[in-house]
Amino acid sequence: MGQALVFTEEEKTLLRQLYKKLRLTAGDSVTDEQIVKLKELLSDSTKNGVLPRNNFDMNPIIRDMQTSIIISEEIGLKGSCLIGIMLHDLVRNETLKADTVKTLFGTDTTRIIEGLVKTEKLYDRSLAIDSENFRNLLLSFAEDMRVILIMIADRVNLMRQIKDSPNETDRIRIANEAAYLYAPLAHKLGLYKLKSELEDLSLKYLEHDVYYDIKNKLNETKRSRDAYIADFIAPIKDSLEKDGYKFSIKGRTKSIHSIWHKIRQQKTDFNKIYDLFAIRIILDAPLDKEKKICWEVYSIITDKYKPNPNRLRDWLSVPKSNGYESLHTTVMGPGGKWVEVQIRTRRMDEIAERGLAAHWKYKGLKGANGLDDWLTSVREALENTEDDSQKMINQFKMDLYADEVFVFSPKGDLFKLPKGATILDFAFHIHSKIGCNCTGGKVNGKNVQLRQVLNNGDQVEVITASTQYPKQDWLNIVTTTKARNKIRLELKEMASRQAEFAKEDVQRKFKNRKIDYDEAVMMRLIKKYGYKTVTDFYQKVAEGTMDVNDVVDNYLELIQKDQDQLNNLPYRSAEEFSILEEESQASSKDDVLIIDNSLKGIDFSLSKCCHPIYGDDVFGFVAVNGGIRIHRQDCPNAAQLKKRFEYRIVKARWAGKSEGKQYPITLHVVGIDDIGIVTNLTSIISKEKDSSLRSISIDSHDGLFTGHLTVNISDTSKLNQLIKKLQAVKGVKQIDR
Repeated sequence: MGQALVFTEEEKTLLRQLYKKLRLTAGDSVTDEQIVKLKELLSDSTKNGVLPRNNFDMNPIIRDMQTSIIISEEIGLKGSCLIGIMLHDLVRNETLKADTVKTLFGTDTTRIIEGLVKTEKLYDRSLAIDSENFRNLLLSFAEDMRVILIMIADRVNLMRQIKDSPNETDRIRIANEAAYLYAPLAHKLGLYKLKSELEDLSLKYLEHDVYYDIKNKLNETKRSRDAYIADFIAPIKDSLEKDGYKFSIKGRTKSIHSIWHKIRQQKTDFNKIYDLFAIRIILDAPLDKEKKICWEVYSIITDKYKPNPNRLRDWLSVPKSNGYESLHTTVMGPGGKWVEVQIRTRRMDEIAERGLAAHWKYKGLKGANGLDDWLTSVREALENTEDDSQKMINQFKMDLYADEVFVFSPKGDLFKLPKGATILDFAFHIHSKIGCNCTGGKVNGKNVQLRQVLNNGDQVEVITASTQYPKQDWLNIVTTTKARNKIRLELKEMASRQAEFAKEDVQRKFKNRKIDYDEAVMMRLIKKYGYKTVTDFYQKVAEGTMDVNDVVDNYLELIQKDQDQLNNLPYRSAEEFSILEEESQASSKDDVLIIDNSLKGIDFSLSKCCHPIYGDDVFGFVAVNGGIRIHRQDCPNAAQLKKRFEYRIVKARWAGKSEGKQYPITLHVVGIDDIGIVTNLTSIISKEKDSSLRSISIDSHDGLFTGHLTVNISDTSKLNQLIKKLQAVKGVKQIDR
């Protein structure tokens, strides 16, 4: 047992206040009997020291009560959720059994607690939470969506309480997690107010000076802003009252985080942000007349102020897919300032304010497959106040990621695989070499075979051996396309290697029996045997199903048959031989490669894995199907080719001139996200005499763009000159081949 949890006098006062507030907001969703039992369990836990304070020295019971109030008041969940929040730490510390909770408080509370315990353990276990995979795994582990709502509420509470903590390191970590993980989740769930609060607090902790600079500027301009809003509203208010509408009008200032995001995105300063606020007109209207009344008010506003036709957003006629309904317009207000006006009914506003029809989709936060339908169902369940919505929520299960599993490496890295994936799939997912050498593995510390199917949250370790190699039956074990393709490729290469060894064995037999080896005759013999490819024939030799001595004997028979036919041909004088016109040879400027020091005119191709061009240090690789592939010496595959197929490597070098010949190369570019920079790059390439742009692909993120430029160019010297010119463009951060 640990040290008893001691309450300070300040905490005792706060505890009494929170208790009264929680009793009031919980109403009759928690019975008196349940409250008595809950008090007993928590009292025992404080005495036994099983509820320690966290890194911020927060009292765990007070923290859970604060979270419960957020869940009840700001999200609207009661009963089982509140009890689950208060008891989950006891179950996690194994002080309280889940079966006991089930007996005392029911199945629903138990399910919530198990979800909280499961996700918190997952959270503690992962070292890679800054990934989309972790967010998806968290969602799939939670099963009951109320668990995610509770986690968001707890993070909001934590962010509120740590502002004065001296623990700067943990505060920064918590703030980063709130910004990356919890704010987007809150946005997707429609909890707009909580999302904005998480973002603002994260900015406050992570960018202290920026946060207070914007906050101070908002405070400085508040008086003039309020005066402007009053002037803007006055004529509208008079007209609405005169026409007998029941309404309220309020101004909504952008959140500090939204202002900061816009400043950064538009590369401007605070004084040039003109939409710091919006006017919201909320109307009392019967359901069947909502649209009609909203459009009537729109007409009144546009009679007073000139509208911007490009900024009209009609989500009355066709509500957004997430249920959001409102009419937005931007009008020219006094002093030539653009003002956004939102027109909606009280029903629409209550839904939007509670976050049940959030703006996540049209703000660009696109969910995973199935997430849209799930979120819509969540909102429908919470919006339905007339029916027993609590039962709907209780029955709701989250199966978004039923087709995926998320597993950990021993170091805590997170990987996503399709459902049904095996240890062998995981091994190939990490690296093809690990997959080829895989002999089995360990799942959660237990030895398993290659066929072991993986489940969500498994910690997987692959066991390898250098003597292991892929088998044909592995194709029946794996489920992923990547693994299957790698296995097939390796089996094909293994067959090719075996065929090469078999061919060398046959040629050795010829040499031992002092028989001249003729490739053309051997090809005819292989065709006579009925094999479609040379590899198939030599594979049979390697397997021992084709005897080498029989091959030699049949070869000699074919030679003898050819000789007999030649002896029976009628005699023709050499004078009768006519010289046919030779096919035109490739010009010297096309034959720019010398293979194996002296050979020219050999059939070769430039490898697509490294795209060599004239001037690169290169080598040749004899392909199985004939011909030679040219690779750069610094090709990513060079080391493996030289190690595994040394006998197929030949020397190659460029000769002559590369006049009139161009080669495709791809440049990777990183720079500041500005279309002018990309325009400058393409302009430079187009002006170069010996280069041309074939294709370009650009992607931008966080103020930077990354791009791939495919260029036709004649040689390395021209390429180096081009790269230097591109590097000189202002705003370009990196260019490499």
